[in-house]
Amino acid sequence: MKSCAIVILNYNGEKVLSTFLPSVIAFSVYDIWVIDNASTDSSLEFLEVNYPQVSLIKLKANFGFTGGYNWGLEELRGKYSYFILLNSDVEVTQGWDSKLIGFLNKNTDYAAVQPKILSWKDKSLFDYAGAGGGFLDAFAYPYCRGRMWDILERDQGQYNDSIPVDWASGACMAIDANDFFDQEGFDGHFFAHMEEIDLCWRLRRARRKIGYLGEVTVYHQGGATLDRGSGKKLYLNIRNSLSMIFKNTSLARFLWVFLVKLFLESLASVGYLLSGKYDFAAAVWKGYFDFFKSIGLRYAQKSLEVQVPIGSGPCNLLFFNVKVLGKRKFSDL
Repeated sequence: MKSCAIVILNYNGEKVLSTFLPSVIAFSVYDIWVIDNASTDSSLEFLEVNYPQVSLIKLKANFGFTGGYNWGLEELRGKYSYFILLNSDVEVTQGWDSKLIGFLNKNTDYAAVQPKILSWKDKSLFDYAGAGGGFLDAFAYPYCRGRMWDILERDQGQYNDSIPVDWASGACMAIDANDFFDQEGFDGHFFAHMEEIDLCWRLRRARRKIGYLGEVTVYHQGGATLDRGSGKKLYLNIRNSLSMIFKNTSLARFLWVFLVKLFLESLASVGYLLSGKYDFAAAVWKGYFDFFKSIGLRYAQKSLEVQVPIGSGPCNLLFFNVKVLGKRKFSDL
C-alpha cells in the first residue's frame, strides 16, 4: 500500500486546472489523481495532453462534491493510507503535502488535518474556507481563526501554530483513508457545502481528532464552482446545516438549536426581501422545506451513540458577537 494520494475533484475546470495544477505538480511528492464529475468541457483532453503523469478517474455523471469524492475514492480504497483532498483552485507551496502527512503519521490520534489557507486573490488575507482553523459556535454556525462571518483578517503569522479544531476545510484536507471509509465518506445527500464539517463532526464523535497545521500554507481562489454570493449556496448551507445538526446531536439539543436558527434565519430572509434579494429569501425557506422532506432519511442516519459538544471554540453565538458586539477578529472573542 502506498502512503498518500493527492485527489482533486474536477467539473468543467480546464481554466482552473491550467492555473493551479502547475504548483501541485511542482511541489508535490505523492501521486496525483483527478476525479472527473462527467465534465462537458475539454478539461480531460487538457489533462491527458499536458499532464500525462496525473491519473484520472472518470465518473459517468456529476455527483457533486460529496458523491464525486465518495465514488472516486472508492476506486482507490486499499491502495493508499492517506488522501489529501484538494480543490482544483488551490495553489500549494514547497513541502506542503509531506508536512501534512508527516503530521498525521506522528499524531495517530488525529484523523484529519488542514494547512493555513490564505486567499489567492489577496495573499495577505486569510481565505473564507478554513482560514486558520475551523470551529462551530453553540448553534453550529462555522467560523475560523482569521475569518469571522464574512470578515477576513490579514495574515501576520498569528496562526502559525498547530492546534486541534472542530473541522478541517474541504479546500485542502489530509485524511486517514481508514477514517474516511469507516465513516462511509461524505454524506452524499449534501451534494456540496457543509459536508466536510459533518464528516469532521462524525469523526470527533468517533473519538478522533481534527488538526490545523499553520506551518503549511496554501492559497485558495474560492468560488470556482459555486460563488459564495449565490442563492444556491445559501440554500445548500441551510439545508445541509440542519441535516448535520439533526444527525449529530440529541433530539432535545436539535430542537433548541433549530428554534434559534429559525429565528435568526427568518430575520435574514426578511432582510433579503427588503433589499430586493428575492432569490436569497426563497433559498432560506427552500432549505428548511427540503430538510423536512428528508427527515425520514435523516432519522435513519441518526446515531444515539457518543455525543460531543457542537463546538470547542470560544464563541457560543457567532451572530451576536459579530453583528451586535462588532467583534472582527478571533482574538476578540
